[in-house]
Parts: sequence; structure tokens; C-alpha cells
Amino acid sequence: MNTTKSLRPSLKTVLKASTVAGLAAVMLTSGLPARVSQSFAEAVKVEAPSVPSFANVVDAVSPAVVSVRVQSRVNPVTEDGSDFTFGFGGRGFDDLPDDHPLKRFFKEFGPRGDDHSERGGPGRRGPHGEGRLRPTSQGSGFFISEDGYLVTNNHVVSDGAAFTVILNDGTELDAKLIGKDSRTDLAVLKVDDKRKFTYVGWADDSKVRVGDWVVAVGNPFGLGGTVTSGIISARGRDIGSGPYDDYLQVDAAVNRGNSGGPTFNLSGEVVGINTAIFSPSGGNVGIAFAIPAAVAKDVVTDLIKDGSVSRGWLGVQIQPVTKDIAESLGLAEASGALVVEPQAGSPGEKAGIKKGDVVTALNGDTIKDPRDLARKVAAIRPGTTVDLSLWRNGKSESVKLEIGTLPKDDKEAAKSQDSQSEETQPSSEQALANLGVTVVPSDDGKGVTIASVDEDSDASDRGLKTGEKIVSVNNQEVKSADDILKVINAAKKDGRSKALFQIEAENGSRFVALPIDQG
Repeated sequence: MNTTKSLRPSLKTVLKASTVAGLAAVMLTSGLPARVSQSFAEAVKVEAPSVPSFANVVDAVSPAVVSVRVQSRVNPVTEDGSDFTFGFGGRGFDDLPDDHPLKRFFKEFGPRGDDHSERGGPGRRGPHGEGRLRPTSQGSGFFISEDGYLVTNNHVVSDGAAFTVILNDGTELDAKLIGKDSRTDLAVLKVDDKRKFTYVGWADDSKVRVGDWVVAVGNPFGLGGTVTSGIISARGRDIGSGPYDDYLQVDAAVNRGNSGGPTFNLSGEVVGINTAIFSPSGGNVGIAFAIPAAVAKDVVTDLIKDGSVSRGWLGVQIQPVTKDIAESLGLAEASGALVVEPQAGSPGEKAGIKKGDVVTALNGDTIKDPRDLARKVAAIRPGTTVDLSLWRNGKSESVKLEIGTLPKDDKEAAKSQDSQSEETQPSSEQALANLGVTVVPSDDGKGVTIASVDEDSDASDRGLKTGEKIVSVNNQEVKSADDILKVINAAKKDGRSKALFQIEAENGSRFVALPIDQG
């Protein structure tokens, strides 16, 4: 596809033009001789550069951008057969009082009981007993091939049963779902049509810079074919949506309905796919997030080929290495990924990875944090043998392991926790005054149970709670207060000011570094 080159005036030129224009305005209003002012203005008109325009880019890419309308099958839920529901605390609008204005509104403007369309109509079932189709969401998308493959967001199509693509000229075409990936929020649809579609290509992610101009095209609030512009505000944003967060932040106006739409550079290449916004109001405030082209390209290729994405899997629960944790383990820097628990039967467990290990490098590449490890492992083809560098017991070790396949179902990663007994015998409590906790032996013989926490202690500040278990200190199992004190004393002799406690609770296991140089 042919795209246009952009006009990118230098900052120096722009500043010069603005300064000259400002001086001209002053002269024209300052009472100077008209002849002098007019000559200066004419000079400004000749020297000022053309105003940059996105029109050529928009003309080139707009035919490739579409609106996506999604319909889902829903069963009747009201006595009159209407399946229209109003999201008000999970209640249907029929549950509202008869004199409620919203109830009157929905009765007047909601679905009619005599609607017997080809979709089945209210109260009717489809030919196979399923509920009727109802529009449930809309978003944006864009073609990436002339034979009709297009990209959008997973959250746009995730619950859909039928999909309609609206071209920029208003043409509506049916589409089918090829594949979707919830972890990156990407999906691929396919339109089967004899025509050749205008499509766009991916940008080179290595050339995308903070400050570059971008243009977003999409379907905000159902207003198809909307164009907004801005710059790339930041890269590598982690917004807490998953382990593979690596978003571009843009300040182009992006709103609901833009999801799945492309953000272009001034060469008409897709630099990102709009997926989320930060907005206290629900509308644009200049902070939007896009999936980078480099991530999207690989995922989309897999979805087209296999209908799903196959990712590498290590099978260990991990957490960040804080400065306190690094100090407690004798690490020089607060980097890497701390292993909280290897999953039973996982590649990590089979390779001998233990809780308390810190993964510091993968195939020689330094691991910055858990997110970095997750992304790098996910990018490796399952079955590949890799070298992992670990920090264990105060020294560096290396292990080889074969990368597994990430389970489709996240439930496989869940691990049941033993319930804690609420009955404790005060006579068996043993005080650990320096740490601000008292503990008792656990009923199952594994670790010790925290009986109380001093509200003014470091233990309380770091989130330790009554009923939780301490199962190890500095990666050594403990079954009594004496065991804890022995490990702490040994750490003090090694010159450490903190010790690493492994804490088990109902929601899982975590590591906490506590000061041990008190008293």
C-alpha cells in the first residue's frame, strides 16, 4: 500500500516562524508606519513553512479501518419475552418501581414485543434452541491483508456469536472469528468476499520513539471514521492488565469504541492497537494505551495460523526483588525474579528450581523483574532448552530446563491452600519481640502460625497478619520460634540486616524481608 511521507519541520524552524509571526503582529498593531509593517508581513508570509497536515496519511489508511459490531446470543429473562436488561446493581429494569423514570424510559424506547425479525424476536428461540442475537458491543478494527483478515481487540469480540464489519463507505459485511488471545487482548476476524481490501502494514517497533506524531482512526461512541492525532507519550507501560504488559502510551483522543483500532505513524504504518484508556470520567483525558506493533504482529500471525497462541511456560510463581529482599539474600542489586513457589509437575520444578531462588538471567540475558521474565519465557517456543541463572544460598548457579507450553486454563496455576485452625493455645505461644510477632507451632507441622502482630512493628508495616504462617526464613524451613531465631542469628553473623520470611496465607505464598538488627 502506498503511503505518504510526512512533513516534519525542525523545532528551530517552527520557533523561528512563530517568533517572526509574533513580531509581525506587534508591528502591525504598534503604530509603526503602514508601509514598514506591510513589508514585514509579506516577508513573513514567504518565509513561514507550510502547516503540517495528516490528510494524506488519513486518505491512504482510512479504507483499511473498519467498525466492528458484535452480537451475542441471550435467552429471554422477562415475562413478556424481552431480553433487554439494565445494568443497575445486576437487576433487570422490571425490578425497578413502576413509577421509576428509567422504567418508563425503557418501556417506551426498549425492544418491542412485536419484533419478529429474522434473528428470532423476543421470546423466541433460534433453530437450535439458543437465545436470539442482540447487539452487545462495538469497536474498531483494521485489515492486514487484501483477502479480508482484520485485527481487533479480544474484549470487543470475546462474548460474540455474530460479527459485522462496517467499511468506511458504509458497506456492511459478515465476518467470522479466526482466533483470540485474552492475555494480549487481541483477536482476528475474517471477511469472505471477492473484493480486494485495502490493508495496512506494521511499523518497525525499534524505530518508534517517544515524541513521534501518531494518528488514531476508529469508531468512538459509534461515530465511525473518526480521526484524532497526538504523540507517543511513553513506552513500556505496565497498567496491571497481565504479565505481558508492554504498552505504548499515546495522547491522541481515544474513547470507548476506539478499542481495536489502529494508531498510525506518519508513514501510514500501524505502530499500535488501541486497547485501554485511563479516565476518571470515562472519556478521553489524553492518556491511552496501545499494544505495540511488535507484540501484535507475532500474536496475530499465530492466531491466523493456528487459531490460538502457544507460549513458553516456566511454571513458577514469582515476585519482584525489592531492595530489602536483595539485602536479605546478599544480592548486589534489586533485580531479577524471586521464586515464591514452583508448581507441581512444571518445567521449573522438574529442573530443580526452589522457592527462594532468584532468576537473574535467561540464556545470558539479564532479567530485570518478573514481567521481564514472563515476556521472555512466553516468547520462547515450547520444547526449547534454555539456561537459567539463579541466585541461591548466597551464590550464583545455573540450570538447564526445557520450556513447557503455557496452559490454556489459568486454573491449572491455582494451588489450594490448607485452612488454618483458629484455635490456638496461649500457653504454647513464643514471643519474637524483635520482629513484633508471636508464633505458635502449626497444626500440620509445617511452619509456625502467627498468633499476634504488634501494630507498631515492621512486621505490621509489611503486611504480616494473625493467622498467616511463616514456613521458612532465608529459605530454611522453620517449625518453631527457636528455628527462626537460629536462622536470624546466623544471618547477623554474616553481616545481614534483614532476613527473608516466606509467608503463606489463604490467597497464596509471598516473601517479606524483615529487619533483624533491632535490640
